[in-house]
Amino acid sequence: MGFPEAFEEWYQAHLKKRTGERKDRLKRGLGHGEKMFLEKVWWPLFGRLDALHPEYEVVDWRGKRFFVDFLWHGGEVQFAFEIKGYGPHVEQADRTRYRRELNRELFLQGLGIRVVSIPYDELEENPALIRSFIRTIVAPYLERTGRKTRHNLQERELIRLAIRSGRVVRPADAVRELGINYRTAIKSLQRLCEKGTFRAVPAGRSGRITRYEFIGTFMETGLL
Repeated sequence: MGFPEAFEEWYQAHLKKRTGERKDRLKRGLGHGEKMFLEKVWWPLFGRLDALHPEYEVVDWRGKRFFVDFLWHGGEVQFAFEIKGYGPHVEQADRTRYRRELNRELFLQGLGIRVVSIPYDELEENPALIRSFIRTIVAPYLERTGRKTRHNLQERELIRLAIRSGRVVRPADAVRELGINYRTAIKSLQRLCEKGTFRAVPAGRSGRITRYEFIGTFMETGLL
């Protein structure tokens, strides 16, 4: 399943669970920045959306409701991901709104929720940088949950090689870079294809397999 199908399934599932203002908020609140975060950052890292809660409702210290863009349960810690654009709060005339926003972030921190603010412009221009930041932030908490990898050491080395090489690796590259023999490289790459982490890339009209493309996600491979 690709991102568009996974997004629609995830989005409709959340809509069905909600009623009233919470449902209306989800319809109004999932804008371009939020969708871009899902497609360009979250999906490449996790390959799934089901653990992420959009437009998550929180009741503040005054008993008033507000919503965070996304809430994620990272084992023992919850993360609130907020996409920050240039809004009215940057104007001198709207200091009250800016103050309220910071107070809400402090309140979330007090609840044990880590707040991760993501600049919209950087997300749009350099999503790879945002992915690297998010990967660094969440990695320690994934490790604490005792997550197991389904790839052995040699397979992980092949994945790293593919990532360094633009996601594509040839058996000859594996022989040269990893010091393994050709037959072992072929077997390991075929095994990665069976696991759905790589796909074989046919060459021209002959259809001969000369390259393998990494199609998995960083989180699934146990590379963090």
